[in-house]
Amino acid sequence: MREWIDPINDFGFPRATDEILAIRIGLAEKVIQAFQCAGVYAFREDKESSDSVRSGAVIYIHPDAELGSAALSVGWRCSDGMLQAAMDALSSGAADVPAVRYPGIIGLHMQSALIKILLSSGIIATPECDTMNPEHVLVFGMQSDLPPALRPNHIS
Repeated sequence: MREWIDPINDFGFPRATDEILAIRIGLAEKVIQAFQCAGVYAFREDKESSDSVRSGAVIYIHPDAELGSAALSVGWRCSDGMLQAAMDALSSGAADVPAVRYPGIIGLHMQSALIKILLSSGIIATPECDTMNPEHVLVFGMQSDLPPALRPNHIS
């Protein structure tokens, strides 16, 4: 029996259908494979894992029905120790120390590498243009899904 899912998300926006989510999950798996082939650890944020490693490329599947935006986004997560150092510094009121800025700075440095890995694997990816997650990468789909006239013939 299929569990009923509210068609409206927590923010009041329509949720994607099960079929669309299945396609997005398939794309997320292709993104993970692309990173693994490059030697980069990657995982889906929404998937439970017995693996204790939770740093590397984090794939977020967007559950909303909006089709004009990216199906996925990818962010970079530093080690637990670096994230804890940032949280400890913030908790103590020291907001302007290197430990607080480090995760975001590394995420911004990793962004172009993540995009290049995805593009070289035939996955359409661009930098995020959002002030909340400026270090994220937007993933739209596979280049092979585009009509031949619209496919890029080079990777920069």
